[in-house]
Amino acid sequence: MRIKDILKVENIAAKITAIDKQDLIQKMVESVKNSPFIVDYDKILVSVLEREKIISTGVGHGFAFPHAKTNSVSDVIVAFATTTEPVDYQSLDGSPVSLVFLLLCREEQVDIHIKLLSRVSRLMNEESFRTKLLSLKTPQEIFDLFIITEQTILIH
Repeated sequence: MRIKDILKVENIAAKITAIDKQDLIQKMVESVKNSPFIVDYDKILVSVLEREKIISTGVGHGFAFPHAKTNSVSDVIVAFATTTEPVDYQSLDGSPVSLVFLLLCREEQVDIHIKLLSRVSRLMNEESFRTKLLSLKTPQEIFDLFIITEQTILIH
């Protein structure tokens, strides 16, 4: 599964404001509230926050990847955002976060979950990609960059 197959422009936000890690995660979950794949909205935030308690999904280089496997969704849901200001996320490298990719899958979608974690992580390892994302001002620009970069960096 490719990012372009699941990331929708309406689930992308440019330059959101968050006061802390929990606020940022909550805003990411709220951004998918209207998805047709929501089964139990209230449990989604709980699932993501519970996953976050295991170890921070702030993986480094200003990037966080909150995610959860939960039957509170009927299919894969993703969202992406950049922030107006970096947010303290208790990241593994100690860096604040400005790039956030939310991934929600059903509990039995382990294979899809792992593949998407890997694909997005490979993109985010590219410094030039991260820098470009931070400079973009609209969801459409961000979406287009994901599509172009996925085609050029990742082997399908």
